[in-house]
Amino acid sequence: MNRRTATLIGTLALALSGTVLHARAQGSEAAALHVLNRLSFGPAPGDIARVQQMGIESYIDEQLNPDRLPLPAALRQQLDGLETTQRTQRELVAQFRAKAQAGQDEPDDAKAQRRQALQRVALEAGQARLLRAIQSPRQLQEVMVDFWFNHFNVFAGKGLDRVLVENYEREAIRPHALGRFRDLLGATARHPAMLYYLDNWLSASPGFKPSRAGGPLSKATGLNENYARELMELHTLGVDGGYTQADVTELARMFTGWTIAPRGGGASLFAFDARRHDDGEKHWLGHAVASRGQAEGEWALDVLASHPATARHLAYPLAQAFVADEPPPALVDRLARRYLQSDGQIAAVLKTLFDSPEFRDPARIGTKFKTPYRALVSSVRAAGVPVTNVRPLLAALYQLGMPLYGCPTPDGYKNTEAAWLNPDGVTRRVGFATALASGRLPLARPYDQAAPAAVNARALARDAEMGTEVRFNPAWATKPVDAADIMATLGSSLSPRTRQAVLQADPALQAALVLGSPDFMRH
Repeated sequence: MNRRTATLIGTLALALSGTVLHARAQGSEAAALHVLNRLSFGPAPGDIARVQQMGIESYIDEQLNPDRLPLPAALRQQLDGLETTQRTQRELVAQFRAKAQAGQDEPDDAKAQRRQALQRVALEAGQARLLRAIQSPRQLQEVMVDFWFNHFNVFAGKGLDRVLVENYEREAIRPHALGRFRDLLGATARHPAMLYYLDNWLSASPGFKPSRAGGPLSKATGLNENYARELMELHTLGVDGGYTQADVTELARMFTGWTIAPRGGGASLFAFDARRHDDGEKHWLGHAVASRGQAEGEWALDVLASHPATARHLAYPLAQAFVADEPPPALVDRLARRYLQSDGQIAAVLKTLFDSPEFRDPARIGTKFKTPYRALVSSVRAAGVPVTNVRPLLAALYQLGMPLYGCPTPDGYKNTEAAWLNPDGVTRRVGFATALASGRLPLARPYDQAAPAAVNARALARDAEMGTEVRFNPAWATKPVDAADIMATLGSSLSPRTRQAVLQADPALQAALVLGSPDFMRH
């Protein structure tokens, strides 16, 4: 489908935007659609009927206990074939350092092989994330992995984090996405991706003299407050959480010595270097803190995780993600209380949220505007398209302004309408919908570890011109999406006006019009 066709579909989609943007369906289908659109990345074929049959409460309970849901054998096989996602932190960083230390006189083909190896890490990180998001029955877990990664964001474009973001998600985020917040907080604090991204690996007591024998990762630049500041402002208390600049400095002193040790045994790179630690007494949040080495930082995490300001700071974005961009204050208060009562158990807080009248209010149906990530994943799920090659999806996310692991700032991507609803963004979404619906994306290309893997910014920008690989092998394309099938999958989330506009359009454009419609852009 050419640009003129995409523009036509965009015009049709935008023409519907002045009308009601979601269906006010009645009965159990509306409730099933609502939980599917909020607890998951939207319905896949057959999901509405399955949730209606099992009941809303059973579905919520199932999603809150993901370990009860086995992964499909085909998905497991795909994930097991991603070699770099099986590597340890130490193995990943050793590979990165080998590339960084390559001599200028190294042959060009050897340099190309090193670049290819690093690009493979990035590609397989995207492959693992997107395959799970699209195919896993543990949909709430995938939604919460995306939520917590943004809450504890690290940027894949910074140094070591190029090879560590997948491990960070695998070891620090995913295991605790529905668990206890204190465990999640500690896992992110000790992971080398966070230590590197917010520079705490460099932080040391004034006067510390690093040893040259330790190599480039033994550097220290004195006290660094970056992590301490974001730990309180973004991760726990919130900007209005009652701390001062002096508290930031004192907390940074408590975390001196939390660093990265690239040499040594074991899979983890985290190390506490007592030589770097500031042994002086600290005064933080009204507490006198005696010198206790690494235990000071662990105790600080205990205090922050159990603080009432943290409970409220976490309750607000959770209610925002699942209920409304401006969540009801009474709901935020209840979620904060449940957080404190449950010792920060994330699943318990979510259960309170999903049981709330605010969440179940029919007026909330279809009122959240999808992020580009959610729009893309929900499109592929609704289309029922089999995926073996995610590179076109990574390129599309780049084009849509939300590259995977690509937010450079520590506050992560937003999930609000104000952040994403604009004419250019809508036009780009329609372009992706057109390419997906026509079957023009090479999503069926077999995964090959030996194939070129370039996923840097330049390559993604080039690949964002949808469907270029298909010219080389049409077998990599997927079948065009059937409009009747996708409308059945989406049920009454499509308004009567949208359905009428789709059915009156050229049959070749109908599926694209569904995926590019204002109804589908909301959840």
